Amino acid sequence: MTAPIRVTTTSASTRRRAGLAAAALVALGLAGCNTRSPETTGSIGDASVRQTASRQDTDALAERFNANPGDGRAAIAYARALRSNDQAAQASAVLQQAALRNPRDTFILGAYGKSLVEAGRYREAIDVLANAHSPASPDWRILSAQGSASAQLGEQARAQSFYEAALKIRPNEPSLLSNLGLSYALSRNLDQAEQTLKLAADQPGADARVRANLALVLGLKGRFADAEAVLRRDMGPEEAAANVASLRKLAAQPNRFKTLTGAGAPGQG
Repeated sequence: MTAPIRVTTTSASTRRRAGLAAAALVALGLAGCNTRSPETTGSIGDASVRQTASRQDTDALAERFNANPGDGRAAIAYARALRSNDQAAQASAVLQQAALRNPRDTFILGAYGKSLVEAGRYREAIDVLANAHSPASPDWRILSAQGSASAQLGEQARAQSFYEAALKIRPNEPSLLSNLGLSYALSRNLDQAEQTLKLAADQPGADARVRANLALVLGLKGRFADAEAVLRRDMGPEEAAANVASLRKLAAQPNRFKTLTGAGAPGQG
């Protein structure tokens, strides 16, 4: 039986500031994008908007899950609480138990597959996500997660095909466009990356991560003033300037694209 997890809480505002800085420096759309709730992305939580689960709530969810590990909804709720406290590996383990007991439940498989992406287990994620929907009834959220896993493995052409397929179902979804733009950047196609990320940033649902990803590409192109202007929409002047200074260092590195691929790739959408 899984014991309740004891957690240390971190303020949402602190995580948000750290997330913005990370996105601007290492092309993380997760935190990219794949980015809202299970209902909208199939993810188990949104790092920028979710509330940290209290210890009391987490313990209660653990007790409910431990009483019946086959209860998929209890597993997802518990995993969401763990994820809100930056315990992605534990969340994935919880969802694995639920998936083993519900091998035909595509909702649980989708959540488990996305948790594997968050935990960095990309090959496993691809295998699980392949069973989370069918070609006859594709789910844009699953396609986005498949793209994220492929991008993290450096398979950018495959990742782009998943994002493009998802956009046919969910046109102009900013998280998808943002991830697609980052994949173009990792393919060293900065012009197409900028064009796609500008389109993403222009969408009504675009958030700070999308704009940070656009700033990243602008920085890689040497347009630091433009990058700082974008970042200042979500940061104070000092923080934006500090991020641009880091972007200057990144852009000057001869192996900057290798650095990006190693540090991160598009997040789940």
